[in-house]
Amino acid sequence: MKQLVNIDNLNVSYGTKAAVKNLSVQLPAGRIIGLLGSNGAGKTSLMQAMMGLIPFRGQINILGFDPRTQREAMLQHVCYIPDVAILPPWIEVQQLLQLMSGLHPKFDRELALQKLSRTTIKLDSKVKQLSRGMIVQLHLAIISAIDAQLMILDEPTLGLDIPARKAFYDMLISDWCNDERTVLIATHQIDEIENLLSDVMMINDGELVLHDQLGHLEERYLGLRFGNEHSAAVAAAAPLHRFRQMGGECAIFAAPFPPELEQFGQTFRVELADLFVALSQGERHATV
Repeated sequence: MKQLVNIDNLNVSYGTKAAVKNLSVQLPAGRIIGLLGSNGAGKTSLMQAMMGLIPFRGQINILGFDPRTQREAMLQHVCYIPDVAILPPWIEVQQLLQLMSGLHPKFDRELALQKLSRTTIKLDSKVKQLSRGMIVQLHLAIISAIDAQLMILDEPTLGLDIPARKAFYDMLISDWCNDERTVLIATHQIDEIENLLSDVMMINDGELVLHDQLGHLEERYLGLRFGNEHSAAVAAAAPLHRFRQMGGECAIFAAPFPPELEQFGQTFRVELADLFVALSQGERHATV
């Protein structure tokens, strides 16, 4: 399998504060990867290190490039949308497209125009006249019109309403993703993007606690819904996490599952949001 990204023993620190700790991971081509973690977990620091924006220790190789020494060459193959898409407020949309044509050799202006034709954005509008949702749509139209192989998105739909978020992801999946390209998306809207993902990465306190294909998680984690009369027995079986839902208590277990679980209640597939809470608050189970 072709690997687009190879990260080995990555460490990022701000003074005495360690933001990313000994993180090693490979990202193959043709994947849509959700990067999950609480505020301050290290998601943005990881992405900024990948883009060569901050100092780091360890090794990062993206498409054969080192972001510390080959950042300019790397950026011809990588797109990045930070959590706040900063575009010049005074510039008109058509001027921005012209500027991009001169800045990036792989920018396709006609393709960007096609994408914008599906929005309500006018070419003679200035960025400062656009809503936040329209700015994000504009940014995506520009970025996705670059013939890149890796797209890194840091909370790209933060502050958007539900229709705008759906339109954003529809455009991303239908217009940009393919078997050769990979998207890494950091987001707190776990439930909303779970059905789009092929893989998931979870970071807690700067450490990688999970990296796997979404389809493998059912083999690794199992939920149990049980009544109060079984609380002591379930606690003795050492679940990763316990929480309450309508109709009773729930627990999440990691494989190998205790054989007596089905005696205590009904098992179910663990939702990604609940697994995120379990791995963020409970014991760490990093993949190799």
